[in-house]
Amino acid sequence: MHGTHGPAAVQIDPAILYFGTPVVLIGSTNDDGTHNLAPMSSAWWVGWRCMLGLARNSKTTENMIRSGECVLNLPSAHLVGAVDRLARTTGSDPVPPGKLYRGYRHEKDKFELSGLTALASETVSAPRVAECPVQIEAKVAYVHEMAQDDAAWGGNLTAIEVRVTRVHAHPHIMMDGVPNRIDPDRWRPLIMSFQEFYGLTSQRLQRSELGRIPEATYRPPGWQPAL
Repeated sequence: MHGTHGPAAVQIDPAILYFGTPVVLIGSTNDDGTHNLAPMSSAWWVGWRCMLGLARNSKTTENMIRSGECVLNLPSAHLVGAVDRLARTTGSDPVPPGKLYRGYRHEKDKFELSGLTALASETVSAPRVAECPVQIEAKVAYVHEMAQDDAAWGGNLTAIEVRVTRVHAHPHIMMDGVPNRIDPDRWRPLIMSFQEFYGLTSQRLQRSELGRIPEATYRPPGWQPAL
């Protein structure tokens, strides 16, 4: 029965908690100098820092910890086909048992498979993706081992904090007449929600009070990105 506050919530036990976050294509460098490209969506940003939730045994995790760097490429919704071609592939050989169980296969050249184009970066050796409207170069700051108090998950999950060193954006998503600002009315990120792809609506739902705050006020006085 619905009450005055809406339907009563029921207790559930979901296997995953992906309520909806932008897809990130992480570019990294393999130990032989070749490129790896991996889709993920467990990422969040504060200032010029980003936290990435990754499996401890993934090739991307291995590459980032060894090289200390990566590129966070943000695909728009129209790149969904290219992103999906990378699904259930891994740069690890042999394929880790957990991924093998879920039907993953080893793929050496992720760029060729996806049809995307690798670009050289400016502050790191990891690759950018030319087609992605946002390309964020970053270096590893800290590696946090997650769920150490959990017998099932301990040793399997890692949160990697990276500091951003350079940001690239396609001109068509930039705000007219305002330097350094991405226009949220033009930026259409690819969203992953409970393992399915979605995009944003073309209209804002309503004016945001936070949107009235000048974006530049979030930058600490005198701050410059550290390479």
